[in-house]
Amino acid sequence: MKSKLIDEFKQFAMRGNVIDLAVGVVIGAAFGKIVSSLVADVIMPPIGVLVGGVNFTDLGITLKQAQTAASGEVIPAVTINYGNFLQATFDFIIIAFAIFLFIKLINRLNRKKETETPATPPAPPADVQLLTEIRDLLKKQETRQ
Repeated sequence: MKSKLIDEFKQFAMRGNVIDLAVGVVIGAAFGKIVSSLVADVIMPPIGVLVGGVNFTDLGITLKQAQTAASGEVIPAVTINYGNFLQATFDFIIIAFAIFLFIKLINRLNRKKETETPATPPAPPADVQLLTEIRDLLKKQETRQ
């Protein structure tokens, strides 16, 4: 039973679509890191300067201040960190826009390739060609009579 289950899993995992999906996920994760760095390190600092030197990841609302318990243990502050949410939102928008542009480029290249190479119909099989010749010869004889 185990062997059959393992064989089925191997058959499933080795399908082309599954492997393509795995490659896509790995490349997507790497692309996401690149775009996140682009947003955090290149795009957001100038925006922060434009809006008064604000670092978006530091933005938040403190609901309860940090406290020191009687035992000396520090109880951390309770905050809503909406700056991290803004950062993630900017990351998403830029990633989505980059993917949109990439797909638009691929579609344009596919359309260009389709217009450059018009599809030529395949030659009919030999028996069809022979029948076509016979038909044409019969039509010629009918018109002579």
